Amino acid sequence: MDSSITVLLTGATGFLGSHLLKRLVDKGYNVVILKRSFSNTWRINSCLDKIKSYDIDIVGIEKPFEEQKIDIVIHTATNYGRKKESVADVVETNLIFSLKLLETASFFNTDTFFNTDTFFNTDTLLYKYLNHYSLSKKQFVEWLKFFSDKIKVVNLKVEHMYGPKDDDKKFVSWLISQLLRNVEYIDLTAGEQKRDFIYIDDVVDAYILLLDNVINFKNTFQEYDVGSGKPIKLKEFVINVYKEVMKIKKIDTKLKFGAIPYREGEFMEIDENIEPLLSLGWIPKTSLEEGIKKTIEGFLNVEAS
Repeated sequence: MDSSITVLLTGATGFLGSHLLKRLVDKGYNVVILKRSFSNTWRINSCLDKIKSYDIDIVGIEKPFEEQKIDIVIHTATNYGRKKESVADVVETNLIFSLKLLETASFFNTDTFFNTDTFFNTDTLLYKYLNHYSLSKKQFVEWLKFFSDKIKVVNLKVEHMYGPKDDDKKFVSWLISQLLRNVEYIDLTAGEQKRDFIYIDDVVDAYILLLDNVINFKNTFQEYDVGSGKPIKLKEFVINVYKEVMKIKKIDTKLKFGAIPYREGEFMEIDENIEPLLSLGWIPKTSLEEGIKKTIEGFLNVEAS
């Protein structure tokens, strides 16, 4: 890889960002990250001496652009609102900060802006069924299209990614932790809704492939679905996780499917098209069984350390 290419990465201390950062460093990119002075860097401590870091709550967003030519922005920072943040806080991260970053990148003639979009089918969901997270992401995509005559945009709609070192409030990590603790029971919906679960390494592969191909992109706004292409019923997925945990330790947890009603407006099918990514040569390599196994092992390693 041409080491003269400089990538600015947001969300580097998070789940996706940390995995991406390691791969970018390994591939020889110059990497600049934006974080907050109080961000927990436990996922990326091994990379900190190989990158340049800016604390966005201390310096202005323009600073990294002024100090070096930023060729590509990869924006993975997001606020899911899982920690009971206010709607304004979620909108501040997912829309206002994102828009400032996009505008700044455009002003400083950055070539390409990679955005990490939600897996929710926000194009067809009625507004009343969009939570504030999904709505803020949907609105930012409209701004990406607006700016795409000034800066190339690659929008990645990532399905349910999972893997080691994920946030413990995310469904897969939460489920594994409950099972490893051998809780008495877990209340779940009936689990008939289909979701596409994709392992983190395959998601990172998609970003790197698109990064390597960006010079060939003619359209100013490109959008890619990133999923395994194999949607599975949630109930089936949960049972698969249960079986993998059972291989490690005996558990008696009861899975109470149907104990929780579906959310209003719950979408039961996944509307995705991974053909555009496949046509570039991307292939998801990690099977569901292997991915779940690696995630559980990662969970146990973190607990042991």
